[in-house]
Amino acid sequence: MAFAAALLAATVLGGVANAKTLVYCSEGSPEGFDPGLYTAGTTFDASSRTVYNRLVEFKHGSTELEPGLAESWTISDDGLEYTFKLRQGVKFQTTDFFTPTREFNADDVIYSFERQLKADNPWNKYVAGASWEYSAGMGFPDLIKGIEKVDDHTVKFVLNHPEAPFMADLGMDFASILSKEYADKLAADGKMEQMNQQPLGTGPFTFVAYQPDAAIRYKANDSYWNGKPKIDDLVFAITTDASVRRQKLEAGECQIYPYPNAADVQALKDNKDLNVEEQAGLNVAYLAYNTLVAPFDKAEVRRALNEAINKKAIVDAVFEGQAQVAKNPIPPTMWSYNNDVKDDEYNPDAAKAALEKAGVKDLKMKIWAMPVSRPYMLNARRAAELMQADLAKVGVTAEIVSYEWAEYLKRSSDKDRDGAVILGWTGDNGDPDNFLDTLLGCTAVGGNNRAQWCNKEFDDLVKKAKQTSDQAERAKLYEQAQVVFKKEAPWATIDHSTVFMPMSKKVTGYTQDPLGIHRFDNVDIAE
Repeated sequence: MAFAAALLAATVLGGVANAKTLVYCSEGSPEGFDPGLYTAGTTFDASSRTVYNRLVEFKHGSTELEPGLAESWTISDDGLEYTFKLRQGVKFQTTDFFTPTREFNADDVIYSFERQLKADNPWNKYVAGASWEYSAGMGFPDLIKGIEKVDDHTVKFVLNHPEAPFMADLGMDFASILSKEYADKLAADGKMEQMNQQPLGTGPFTFVAYQPDAAIRYKANDSYWNGKPKIDDLVFAITTDASVRRQKLEAGECQIYPYPNAADVQALKDNKDLNVEEQAGLNVAYLAYNTLVAPFDKAEVRRALNEAINKKAIVDAVFEGQAQVAKNPIPPTMWSYNNDVKDDEYNPDAAKAALEKAGVKDLKMKIWAMPVSRPYMLNARRAAELMQADLAKVGVTAEIVSYEWAEYLKRSSDKDRDGAVILGWTGDNGDPDNFLDTLLGCTAVGGNNRAQWCNKEFDDLVKKAKQTSDQAERAKLYEQAQVVFKKEAPWATIDHSTVFMPMSKKVTGYTQDPLGIHRFDNVDIAE
């Protein structure tokens, strides 16, 4: 807390003694500040939901779209052309490191997307080793035929084929709009990587400073097109331990924090100085086998390992009942959820027999455990320990490994990765495509598809659903895809959690979001 306290002191000493400051005890460090390069909610909270905007936005607490930097749009009858009228008079933030000379226009939209779509774009590989994981995994380079500047305040996306979730996709974090003028200046100065270190956008908060693994400071954007935020300063106090986050909240060192320990929830609810919001999470946690590496390349082996894992025991231990066992790769609150799918039965004897039949003996494997709390998995180390004990009962020796969060995400995408990875997902746009294709489609192998699983039957179903406009027909296709998923078992599905958000009663205007993002543009705090 020392650095966060120093930032607060600096705010006061800076001549704004009466400023309203909100301290958010965040659960981890961002991988960077360019949301196009990453997929983690921790990174999005610190970048896209503070500094940036998108053409369309999700209403607070909803998956419903509303105008953002585009004030209106039209879609051609054939579903191939999307024309956006851009909001005029939108200013980019002025910072210590850059002063814009013009307002937001079509050039910024084209730059923000083309750098992700075109391998020959000078910004395509501006960060060493980074990739446009979201854009590539969702097939945007193949989907978008071109982006046309009609005039300074009109831009047209031309698609190669219809794409039912396209509008919802544009509300996602990777579709944030950056400043081309700032990009041009960085390129001219030979400082392109600064785009990922010192962000500048049109959003509600202006980036001020970041001390890695300690704190991030923002100030309200006084010229924000949607109205200046009610708080003057926003501080992310990075606190990876959920118990310490609770201590800081109760001591008044922060006013809000995510992902409390399940064992702490009731005590937090009983504290008269706090409010605890809760909602069913649009999420799933899973154990992803690397289906490119033997013996995990065999569906019968994966199904046997699934039978060896007692998922209910994991849910009880990690969530204390504040979650439900998962059987499908999408949550039950999402349309197209196939409730007729039969879950893997916990049956160690059957699992052991199936492994023997598959010729698997004395199997040694690794279980990767996340180093941070996420809504879908509060304590991956504890879950991994329970899996380790379960697998030992069927003759499988499991070693638990972990890495720093950004490294964990990067390494777990490798096609030659060993073992099985604990990860999960919170929906980004309320569409099943955001789970089924983004996490399990062939185009996501080597990226979000941690199982490295490419199954033609499954992929054909989800790709057909993307190009079908009728939701009832899409639902039928997704229901079939869930049956294929269960038969092939690229994951052991673990849980869907309830999400809790404790905060000081001084905080008003905070809205829990089904998409798992944390937004502070509507938040106020009592003096």
